[in-house]
Amino acid sequence: MIVAERPHVAPPTGWAATLAVFEYYLVVYRRVWRGSVFGAFALPLLTMLGFGLGVGAYVEGGVAGVSYLDYIVPGLIASTALQVAIGESTWPVWGNFEWNKYYSAQAATPLRVAEILNGQLAFVLFRVLVSSAVFLLVAAAFGALHSPWTLAVPPLMLLIGLAVAGPVVAYTSMIPSDGYLSLLFRFAVIPMTLFAGVFFPVESLPGAVRWLAYVSPLWHGVDLSRAATLGVAPYWSIPGHLGYLALWTVAGWLLAWWRFDRRLMS
Repeated sequence: MIVAERPHVAPPTGWAATLAVFEYYLVVYRRVWRGSVFGAFALPLLTMLGFGLGVGAYVEGGVAGVSYLDYIVPGLIASTALQVAIGESTWPVWGNFEWNKYYSAQAATPLRVAEILNGQLAFVLFRVLVSSAVFLLVAAAFGALHSPWTLAVPPLMLLIGLAVAGPVVAYTSMIPSDGYLSLLFRFAVIPMTLFAGVFFPVESLPGAVRWLAYVSPLWHGVDLSRAATLGVAPYWSIPGHLGYLALWTVAGWLLAWWRFDRRLMS
């Protein structure tokens, strides 16, 4: 009896391998996505009711010639993208290294380090895109979007997500304890959210603090997002903003790849 030999199938490489890793995270997310639906809609709704309409009722004349709601919505979209990207780049990444050892299991396959990292970042971008789209839908219901350039906001949020995800993934992969993740939120995420132009113009800050806002990637995303939703020129140049966020993206990816390579290949 002759048994036909099964043809050899080469393992995926490059982008195909990255998509395979991304698909794994999607399969996991398909089982838990219902738990995030309420928060995805409740957060933008409550934020716009509380800050946009509640606090905005006490801001006479609005800010920069627009109502307070219209002013903060693009900043809130950008800060939400940043927070989602950082959230998906901290405890989930730490867990994949230390708790469930998913990265070690992936590294034991023909997958390369860059493919493991890119698959993780692809899922981060997926979460950022979904959250930003939901926020835009809620903002549209409030009548806070005033320009066709709003269509540029989702890809812009992806760039913001990439700009912060790489450095944060690198940070998460080098800390000795997950307690350091709380420090990241306390001393980086919260100050950026409060002082990067989300709720008020950074020009009202003292000079030294203002430059700290300019250094943060969030301010660049907020300025571009506000220009897109309001149909106005940004405070700084568009190529300058995009170039700065791209610099964070490239440097963050390289640093994250270096850290992943040291931990998984050593």
